[in-house]
Amino acid sequence: MDTVAVMKSLVALFMMAIALGMDAFSVGMGMGMISLRLRQIFKIGLTIGVFHVIMPLAGMFIGVILSAHFGKVALFAGGVLLILLGAQMIFFSFQKEAGPIVQPIGLGLIIFAVSVSLDSFSVGLSLGIYGARVWATVVMFGAVSMVMTWLGLLLGRKFQKLFGSYSEVLGGCILFAFGIKLLLSM
Repeated sequence: MDTVAVMKSLVALFMMAIALGMDAFSVGMGMGMISLRLRQIFKIGLTIGVFHVIMPLAGMFIGVILSAHFGKVALFAGGVLLILLGAQMIFFSFQKEAGPIVQPIGLGLIIFAVSVSLDSFSVGLSLGIYGARVWATVVMFGAVSMVMTWLGLLLGRKFQKLFGSYSEVLGGCILFAFGIKLLLSM
């Protein structure tokens, strides 16, 4: 493969990585509106980056057999998870003494990471069919989504300071709306 073809393929993968990272950015912005420390933001971005490596890698290896069936299931599961996360953020923002059920730590972080990386699993299934460069693809997906998550979380954190107590409601609405968008795109 000549240099021009390699560059074109890397640019195409980068554009796809940005498209996949946009959901991590959007959801990160919503999640960033709850009080998070910089250490938590770092861990969240790193975890989402890792899941954006694991999920398309798994999708590429599963490939042709499941691509027709899993694409819609992944979108449905991701949409439902985001709706639930958004709804619980909205609900618990009105209760001062109780915190949200799902926080972006431990199992909550895994749920959060899975919900925003399910679309990369579907893309991985498709790329597996076309024989894309596996490692270049997954490293680019992981790196771009990690950076975009950090940007979203930091921007959400700024909005949280600006909007105060209303920021959790706004963040929950963003997650909820993004979940509905995923469900409607099926």
